[in-house]
Formats: sequence, C-alpha cells, structure tokens
Amino acid sequence: MQEERTNVSRAYLAGRRWLRGIRPERRHLRADTVAAMPSAVSSVPDGMASAALIGVSPVVGLYSSIVGPVFGGLTTSTRMMIVSTTTAAALAAASALEGVPPSDRPAALFLLTIIAGALMIGAGLARLGRYTRFVSHSVMTGFLTGVAASIIFGQLSDLAGAETSGDSNIAEALDLLLHLGRVDPASAIVGLATLAILFGLKRTRASSFSALLALLLPTLAMVLFGLDSVAQVRDGGAIPRGIPLPALPELRMLSFELVAGAAAVTVIVLVQGAGVSESAPNQDGSPSSMNKDFIGQGIANVAVGIFRGQPVGGSVSGTALSLAMGARTRWAAIMSGLLLLPIVVLLSGLVGLVPVPVLAGVLIFAAIGAIRPGTAAMIWRTGKASTIAMVATFVATLFLPVAAAVGIGVALSLILQLNQESMDLRIVQLTAQPDGHFREGPGPTRLTSHEATVLDVYGSLLYAGSKTMQKRLPDPAGTEGAAVIIRLRGRTALGATFYRMMADYSRKLADTGGRLYLSGLEPELLEQARRAGGMDMSGPVRALPATEILGESTWKALHEAGAWLVRHRTDLRSPGTGEDPTAGAADDEDPRTRPEDR
Repeated sequence: MQEERTNVSRAYLAGRRWLRGIRPERRHLRADTVAAMPSAVSSVPDGMASAALIGVSPVVGLYSSIVGPVFGGLTTSTRMMIVSTTTAAALAAASALEGVPPSDRPAALFLLTIIAGALMIGAGLARLGRYTRFVSHSVMTGFLTGVAASIIFGQLSDLAGAETSGDSNIAEALDLLLHLGRVDPASAIVGLATLAILFGLKRTRASSFSALLALLLPTLAMVLFGLDSVAQVRDGGAIPRGIPLPALPELRMLSFELVAGAAAVTVIVLVQGAGVSESAPNQDGSPSSMNKDFIGQGIANVAVGIFRGQPVGGSVSGTALSLAMGARTRWAAIMSGLLLLPIVVLLSGLVGLVPVPVLAGVLIFAAIGAIRPGTAAMIWRTGKASTIAMVATFVATLFLPVAAAVGIGVALSLILQLNQESMDLRIVQLTAQPDGHFREGPGPTRLTSHEATVLDVYGSLLYAGSKTMQKRLPDPAGTEGAAVIIRLRGRTALGATFYRMMADYSRKLADTGGRLYLSGLEPELLEQARRAGGMDMSGPVRALPATEILGESTWKALHEAGAWLVRHRTDLRSPGTGEDPTAGAADDEDPRTRPEDR
C-alpha cells in the first residue's frame, strides 16, 4: 500500500512539473505567436507536397501539420523543435506503401504512422537515444543526399506533365529524357514558374512566404488563363472538407512490410530529430533529453495517425525558420499548428485547384536545398572510410527501398565504427626518466634480451582491437629473458579476446624465458582477469592494480621486473645452486622512492 501511494505521489509531482513546463509565459506569447505565423503558412505547401509524395490526398499532410506541432510541442524536451512533415519521412512512408493499392493506401498510412509512433515511444523508454551516435555523419549525409536526388528524379514527370514508366525514379527520369515529346508545355511552364518564384525570393525578405506565393500565383495563373491540360490535385480524387475526427486504425492492413517500413521511418525521424536537438538548444540553457525527444515525437505520431495523418518528425527547416522569426518558448511550435487549423477549415475545398506541377516544383526546391555540396566535399576529403560510407548509402538510397537503405546505412555505420576502433590502435614504448616521468617513443618491433620494456596502448582493446594489438606487439622470438610491461590504466572494459591474446603472448614470452606484467588494472578488471583463466597469474604473468598515484603501478612493475631480471641472470650464471642472492631485498623497496635511487 505504501509503495502504491509513493508511485501515485511521484506521478502527481511529475504531472505538476509537466504542466508547469508547458504553461505559456505571457512575456513571450506575442513573440511566439509572430514566429509561428510563417511556420504555419509554410506548412501549407510543405504538407501538401509531402502527402502527394506518398500518393495520398494533400489534405493528409495538412492534418499532420496541425496535429504534429501541437502534440510534439507539448511533449518534447527540445522546446524549439517543430514536429511536422519531412520529405525524408514521407519518402520512407512512400517506399513502405509502394505495393499497397491506392484505395487502401490511406488506411495503411495511418496504421504505419501509429506503429512508427509506438516504436519511437518504445525507443525512448528503452533509453536508446545514445545509439543515434552510431549512425555516422557520412552515412546520414549519403542518405539525405540520396533522398533528395530520388525526390528530384521522381518529380520531374509531374513537373513536366508527362506520362513516364520505369521501375525506379531514376528510370522514370531517364524515360522522360528519352521522350521529351510527351512534355505538356503548359504544365512545364507552371512548374518552372514555381521554381522561379522559389529561387527568386530565396534571399529576399519575402523568403518566409515564398512557398505560399509559389503555391498561389501559378494556381491563379492557371485558373485565369484556362490551362485545362495542367493536372490538378482534385484529379486524384475528392478532397475532404474540414478536419477529421479521431479514428482507430484498420488492423487488417497490418503486415510485415508495413512494420518494416514503420521501423525505417522511426530510424529516419529519430536521427533527424537528434540533429534538431543539437541545432536548437533550449533558450534557458537547460539540456535536452534525446530519450524524451524520442517519446515526444512518438506521441505526436500516434496522435497524427489517429487523426488520419502521415509520419512527422523534428523538422530542420521548420525549426530553423521558427528560431529565425524570434521564437522564445515551446509555444511557438504549438501555435504553428493551431494557427494552421482555421486555414485548413476555411480553404480545404480550394486545395483541389492546386496544379500538380506546383507541388512537384515545391518538392524539387526543398530537395535541392537539402543537398549540401560543401558537407559532401568535406567528407570526401576526410578519408576513404568516410567516402565509402557516404557513397554506398547514397547509391543504396537511389536503387533500393528506403527501409533497406536505412538498414544498410546503420549496419555500415556500425561496421565502420568497429573497423576504425580495431585499426586505430597504436603501441608506444615508455622509457623511464631520472625525474620520475616516462618518455614516449615509437613501439619496438623486437625485444631486447634481459631488459624490461614498458609499453602503452592507444585505442580500443575490445574484439578485433585485441587481435590488432597482438600483431603489433614486439616479437619475443630470438630473445632470452625479456620482460614486457603493458600499461592498462584507464581501461574500463576488457573482453575474453584480450585475455586470450595476452595468454598467447605470455606463453611466447615464457618459451624464451621471459615474463609479462600488466600494470594499472582497475580492481574489477583484475578480478575478471583472474576469473577468465588462460594466464598463469602466479608465474609468467603478473598483474598490478591501479593506485591513486599516476604511474605508481607501472613503476612498481618496472621495479619487480628489474629485480626478476637480476635473479634470472644470476640463475643463468649459477645453475643448480638453489640460492637467489637478490630475493627479498628488491621486493622490500618502496616503489615510490626517487627513480634515481632504484
């Protein structure tokens, strides 16, 4: 009973903190409302275009642009984040629904959105936010560039008003290029006029309203000049009026492909959301929680799916625009959704008049803006591994379903991470100095007989790193009675592979009359080494625990190795005597005495 009361009390206090955190501040409300207006206006063409990309009614994108910012603004820890439609998430959803008949696509989309939201909430509760760092910058750049290129290729036929065929967006673009006679001049003019408006106003004061002007002006021109050959949104089906009521998803649409597509959407949304969290820190300096942002975006997607929308996520462009307009609190994001509500209610009937080439132009403009040539060039100059990751992900995104491309990108990131950790390993030699310090130098390739060699290792010693270390350790072959000290201070984890490698190396040393010392081991690792077995900790291998004084355990290992070398040489000179004239004396010396006295 007492435990239940405690849980209720904690939930009550958490609820009060949440309500206090979302309460609007009167001093910032006006600035947030002003900042929300351009975001709400720009959501009209962006939402419609992203829905058209999926192959559903453009109104679906508008619904998502209302519900997403409201629920996302209320729940994410990054208060400036605007959770809305994104082209990457839309493309992932379109890929997942590619085999679904057009009549079933809306119902499948709503279910996919809810599943993606549930996966995001689960990722946040499982505290998986830290794993977003395993998706490298190179892979993400390749993916986003591939998404942008795929959007451009896929929208060219709509921009030109031409019928094309092909198994992929690239094939359709190539088919258009080979059959330019299919281009409808009126559609091409409307589409090119849209691009001209967007690019012409890009660097002007009207840039925040350029998308809306690009939507309205060509539409008015089409109506005034009676361009009947230009396809319109309403040609794809009836446009619903008003806003939808909440509805439960149709579970009959559930399939493995749909869940896989939802997983791909989840990865894309969460990685992009992590980028928004980094680029839009909270105004009061409070830290953002990646896991809370996961949960907030998940809640937004579940709500959007119930209100018959499409996947949403942290919008880089929407958040940047809101910040540029002077947003101060999370209410800028919430208001951007609320302000869109009357627009949709009053103008949803006019959405059907919008020319299809206009939406294609808006998408192409957004895709071109998402390409970062400078970033790609920087990655290209960084090295082969980064270049391979970027190019491979780019090609996979162009020619494979987005779910597969995301999986390849994540797997490639992990493989490159492991490969880098295993290869980025360096062994150096530490030479004792009279003042008590060690001078660092290149690691030796061979050992010197009857001498102690102190080595330090830079890099990961987990898995393949241990095998790389084994190959780079100095070879004891051809030596006699050499001592090797390996400094391991600061290591927090050592695996079974490391202990096996050390057991093999210690046996090679023992075969030549040598001995291995491991210095600076943390107590738990020392106990782990004893439990692991394979190394004779009382003979060829000695392990010395780390102390509070830096270098003390290594000096002690060097002292013990020196004493052992003296005894070893004496035993070689006086075999069979059974006496050790140096035993006991050296071991009693304090390893912290002045080095010159040792």
